[in-house]
Amino acid sequence: MTVHVECYAGRKADERPVRFSLSGHDYLVEEIIDQWYGPSDTYFKVLASDGHRYILRRHQETGEWTLESFRSGA
Repeated sequence: MTVHVECYAGRKADERPVRFSLSGHDYLVEEIIDQWYGPSDTYFKVLASDGHRYILRRHQETGEWTLESFRSGA
């Protein structure tokens, strides 16, 4: 599922997600729980302002973000 992500840009562009939109709802990233790298992707496991956990993937070549996983905070 494609998601719109706004990122913090420090030393490099799109360093980490700070906010994302999914199905017309906006979420703030409260915490980055984990981050890891694949051959051509970067993954972020985040805790969002709704109390749920999401895994967001950024494809390095295209810059496209997708939602890879959702887990309820309850």
